[in-house]
Amino acid sequence: MAIKFFLLVNKQGNTRLAQYYDQGPQDRVSDRVVHEAEIIRKCLSRADSQCSFMEYRNYKIVYRRYAALYFILGVDSEENELAILEFIHAVVETLDRYFESVCELDIMFNLEKAHIILDEMIINGKIVETNKNQILMPLALMEKASTKS
Repeated sequence: MAIKFFLLVNKQGNTRLAQYYDQGPQDRVSDRVVHEAEIIRKCLSRADSQCSFMEYRNYKIVYRRYAALYFILGVDSEENELAILEFIHAVVETLDRYFESVCELDIMFNLEKAHIILDEMIINGKIVETNKNQILMPLALMEKASTKS
């Protein structure tokens, strides 16, 4: 799988987490802001009855809403949409396990931990791990080490 970017956005369209795995229109910060805003606007304006993926420029956008958060991934146009939706669900389940029912505030106040979780799951745009126990092990070790000090 070739994931180009991962965005976590609230219902108001504010980006809470952004991770890019590919150089593209987001090379400069100003381009990235315009790029994100366009994608977010398109996802938030879609009705619940519409499917959760669409074509956008050279990407396929796959998104899913969980409570007040939208998980938006940009992938290669030939990627399987259902596999990406399943991966989004795995990310949400992993965040839920770590934060015990993840919410927007958990992400905002623990952004580095959310990035660690994503980094354990995705390397260079490739999905490398989906096992929740394996993904959360580095965080458990970090917390164990910090309690010993």
